[in-house]
Amino acid sequence: MAEQDITQETSRVYSLNLGPQHPSTHGVLRILLDLDGEYIVKADPVIGYGHRGHEKMGENRPYKQFLPNSSRMDYLSGMIFNHGFVLAVEKLVGIEVPERAKYIRVIASELNRISSHLLWFGTYVMDLGGFTPFLYAFDDREQILDILDSVSGSRLTYSYCRFGGVCRDVDSRFIDMTRAFLKRMETRWADYDNLVTKNIIFIHRTRDVGIIDRELCRQYGVTGPNLRACGVSFDVRRSEPYEVYDRLDFEVPTGSKGDALDRYDVRFKEMQQSCRIIDQALDQLPGGAFVAEKVPQKLKPPKGDVYTAFESARGLSAYYMVSDGSPGPYRCHIRVPSFGNLNALNDVLPGTMVADAISILGSIDVVIPEIDR
Repeated sequence: MAEQDITQETSRVYSLNLGPQHPSTHGVLRILLDLDGEYIVKADPVIGYGHRGHEKMGENRPYKQFLPNSSRMDYLSGMIFNHGFVLAVEKLVGIEVPERAKYIRVIASELNRISSHLLWFGTYVMDLGGFTPFLYAFDDREQILDILDSVSGSRLTYSYCRFGGVCRDVDSRFIDMTRAFLKRMETRWADYDNLVTKNIIFIHRTRDVGIIDRELCRQYGVTGPNLRACGVSFDVRRSEPYEVYDRLDFEVPTGSKGDALDRYDVRFKEMQQSCRIIDQALDQLPGGAFVAEKVPQKLKPPKGDVYTAFESARGLSAYYMVSDGSPGPYRCHIRVPSFGNLNALNDVLPGTMVADAISILGSIDVVIPEIDR
């Protein structure tokens, strides 16, 4: 048989689907990877598998009926998104909120932030092969769920905030449980440091991996811990304070390189700062009403629009509401941080290995239902 001509070089690049059922994607996310061996040549995130039309639902329902929807976008920051929605409507209508309610909202939101970061912490380390920290993190998170359940009646998709305050006042049991949790966490930081932060395997899997610098953050609108990890000290609670954050003393943790290790470090320190915020808010918690009096049963804001920003566990979030004078908004647009954070992968993943893609995606901490809202 004549020898075949094999002079023409064949392409070494092939395509691989990461997700939408892969456990490391943390939801129905599909990333189409073009690979050269184990190295990523191109990455294309594919979203939309869980789209539910929350914005459209917000535009064909009265304001009160949309309230439970707010916690079903970023379900890990459900309390914070619920909080942000009532802030936007209160600003649109002109409702004054009692001081006690403001402090209660901040306490509940910060507990929710710690809960979100603990879930991310446990699952991220488990993605990299460490199972024990996952059990520790969920043990601590369970305490938060018990605390929030005691006042809201829910453990995940909260609808605790109301226009003008909250639906239920906190009692001595809530305060005692919260203080006990803060005391518990004082001893936990050293455990987490020893288990993860100082773990040489974890350090080698995250240091100098998946660098997102300031310019990339600017291009994609990356916010939250992912932005602060590259040295930009931007946090809505500090830059554009709402509720009582301007009365509380806390730091905004930042990194330097913007790699996966910096993103881990920023979130780890944020949990400590949230504990610090809660402790001060409990000390300053005033008496009085927990909800405003004479809030109209049927809200009909005057014509106009409002933009309200707040800091969720994943970054800058916002509601843009347009009122035409009817019982429901003419336009309800929701700015979510995970969309920009995820799309930075287009520039971050090429040149890295497939194994590092798991580390990078986990360090960005996206919640797919808020993208597919």
